[in-house]
Amino acid sequence: MDLGTFIDPTALAIVGGGTIASAILRTPAGDLARAIAALATLPRRRFSAEPLLQQIAALGRIARRHGAIALDKSVIADADIAAAVADIVDGHAPEAVAVRLDHLRRARIERHCAAADAWAGMAEAAPAMGMVGTLVGLVAMFVQMTDPQAIGGAMAVALLATLYGALLGNLVAMPIASRLRAAARHEAFERARIVAPLVALATREQPRPVSFAPIHRASEAA
Repeated sequence: MDLGTFIDPTALAIVGGGTIASAILRTPAGDLARAIAALATLPRRRFSAEPLLQQIAALGRIARRHGAIALDKSVIADADIAAAVADIVDGHAPEAVAVRLDHLRRARIERHCAAADAWAGMAEAAPAMGMVGTLVGLVAMFVQMTDPQAIGGAMAVALLATLYGALLGNLVAMPIASRLRAAARHEAFERARIVAPLVALATREQPRPVSFAPIHRASEAA
């Protein structure tokens, strides 16, 4: 069987172009750009918080030796830890650090889910675009009923468009969306592990009020 018989430029253009057009119309440009960029993350290993926890432990040792102000000179690649350390250096309360970390984690989940939703939308649109291609092929076939050769080409467009839509939706777009959602859930769980150590660091470095013992005058004592 010649696989070339399953390649039809017209059907590919209808399904591929229609799916892309649908994604552009229904998805904000930023989310669509992130959805495309997210493809590069699929081959990578799953996110792990262990390196971040080790860095937080190292930051704790620096703070114990040199004080919280020394953390300001640390090179921190992770944005969440960098934001939390900046709050700690500025003397923010541990509760504020926890709120900041929770906000950053939720914002990251939202961005990741938006990218997954973009691919899920393409998975929805692809079969529909396949049906559009089928209708276009059928119309072309009925218009050219008197030409047997033209009927064959139009029927090929009709059938292959349905095939392309099903394959693009179920074997490409939907698996990508599912994997991105799974990666987002896993990263959210892992990032929750860094909250407690950073809050503990903030608690340890928070300025404590100085209490003075009352001074009794000799005359009062008498």
